[in-house]
Amino acid sequence: MPIRRLPPETVNRIAAGEVVERPASAVKELVENALDAGARRVEVQADGGGLTRLLIADDGCGMAPDQLALAVERHATSKLEPDDAGDVDLLRIFTLGFRGEALPSIGSVARLTITSRPREGGDAHSITVEGGAQRPVAPAAFPGPHGARVEVRDLFYATPARLKFMKSERAEAMAISEEIKRQAMAHEGVAFSLDLDGRNVLRLPAEHPGDEGRLKRLAALLGRDFEANALLIDQARDGVRLSGYAGLPTYSRGNAAHQYLFVNGRPVKDRLLQGALRGAYADFLARDRHPAAVLFLELDPLYVDVNVHPAKAEVRFRDPQLVRGLIVGALRHALAAAGHRASTTVAADALSGFTAHSGVAQGVGSRAWGLGESRPDAQGYSGWTGWSAPASAAQTLPGLNEPSARVEPAPGAPYSLSPKPYPLSDAAPAAADIDLPLGAARAQLHGAYIVAQTRDGLVVVDQHAAHERLVYERMKAQMAEGAVTRQALLTPEVVELDPAEAERVAARADELAELGLVVEQFGSGAVLVRETPALLGDTDVQGLIRDIADDLAEHGAALSLKERMAEVCGTMACHGSVRAGRVLSAPEMNALLRQMEATPHSGQCNHGRPTYVELKLADLEKLFGRR
Repeated sequence: MPIRRLPPETVNRIAAGEVVERPASAVKELVENALDAGARRVEVQADGGGLTRLLIADDGCGMAPDQLALAVERHATSKLEPDDAGDVDLLRIFTLGFRGEALPSIGSVARLTITSRPREGGDAHSITVEGGAQRPVAPAAFPGPHGARVEVRDLFYATPARLKFMKSERAEAMAISEEIKRQAMAHEGVAFSLDLDGRNVLRLPAEHPGDEGRLKRLAALLGRDFEANALLIDQARDGVRLSGYAGLPTYSRGNAAHQYLFVNGRPVKDRLLQGALRGAYADFLARDRHPAAVLFLELDPLYVDVNVHPAKAEVRFRDPQLVRGLIVGALRHALAAAGHRASTTVAADALSGFTAHSGVAQGVGSRAWGLGESRPDAQGYSGWTGWSAPASAAQTLPGLNEPSARVEPAPGAPYSLSPKPYPLSDAAPAAADIDLPLGAARAQLHGAYIVAQTRDGLVVVDQHAAHERLVYERMKAQMAEGAVTRQALLTPEVVELDPAEAERVAARADELAELGLVVEQFGSGAVLVRETPALLGDTDVQGLIRDIADDLAEHGAALSLKERMAEVCGTMACHGSVRAGRVLSAPEMNALLRQMEATPHSGQCNHGRPTYVELKLADLEKLFGRR
């Protein structure tokens, strides 16, 4: 068959299939154009999930009439400038957009109208493109002193087949909202508003640039809980800066939807960055839990390639290990600095578990004893005091007339408790302990929970989970101080892999040896395992190596081995820690509290669950209706 040159309209529609995947993609491209134009205010309107109508208005620099016609031409852009030799450097891109494809692509599949007034002055003009057919530039009305208004109607009307692949209007509207949120996170100094089907769903004023303004913007988008439980991240290494906020481990989520990553102000979805984030929290969260984080990477554009995919959502780094190391190191440093801190949502979750009792109590306390019937012994029923409670009291406070949950002695027997709690009179904690973060131990409940008093509330500690974390941190420190103990395999094991996988594993032999795993390449498609970490015991070598190969392909690091080592350490720590049911003395309980205060990450167990719950006096007063 002969080779034919495709018509420009067809070329644009093919490009539109790559650049404009759905309405949210069009919104992304148009909002980025507004930000590149220096806009300080961006307004977005979407009807019918963005398929019926989209409007993006900004107060940027605007365009002159002669620039409007160029704007809708393919590969025409103001964001790339040639050098003296006429060459354009695609490795130094300082703008969000640069391809010059968005406007012609949208115009080829929809009805596109651009109205603009330049900042330099002059009248406003507009241009319309319908299904690739361009109309002449004409004068038009414009509500502001300068800027642009881009209206897109009937998206994909020129490609009906694409409409069949669209989701519901609600799903498309949610995707648009998510895209605006991402752009707003990256540009806190810009005001954003979003209207969906005439209903305002987002209105964000411009914030002061910097950490404080960024956190206010994130709180408006992710909620006040994120603001209260976010750790400030700000680290730099070799010209790469990482900033933003990461949530405490106890503020984790069931999926990765609350992870937002940006490179030079550009929202990205990068496996390297996601893997580094996962690796930083590997010691603190179970596999089915995910941290919440908003992270911003800033580096010289020369060291990152954003020209990887038409949607510009993927990037490649010249030195990926530097980036990964910076992310892991910065996050772990912030988590260590948080000490024993747990998320504020722990107390809220605990309070939500309390339910108010209502109705009249049934049983002993509500029974009306008849004439001649013997009343219960006062020692056997805590609610009995020798007088009849008023009917109103029985209705509002039914628990007062019910049997106590404590073990009652037989009539006339000396009162005693079994097991005996710690004797406060023998070793009462110092009064100054109340002013410490976790307070002074006052009681032990059910042989599992320590109740401590603070100056403005109380703390309930899960003694087993807390001590397990302390033991685990000590074991990690010991591993960091010396080489991991290895055990030689009686017969070296050959693990067959894909040649590329085998090469990746063999290339990391030195790193794996530091973790106690000795491997070497065995032909073109296999590796030979000679030694394994002693901590793992009798492990599945084949499965371990394959997991490591998968991690190296996906994340560039052997997370599986580190996670297995951590899992073994966690198991050993579990068996070596204070078990539930063990009665502790007052000095033991206070010693545990003091160790928790001095140990990083002691606010959560090895799976991200809290080791203690703190209730303020205000919380307790709410429970009893005092507030």
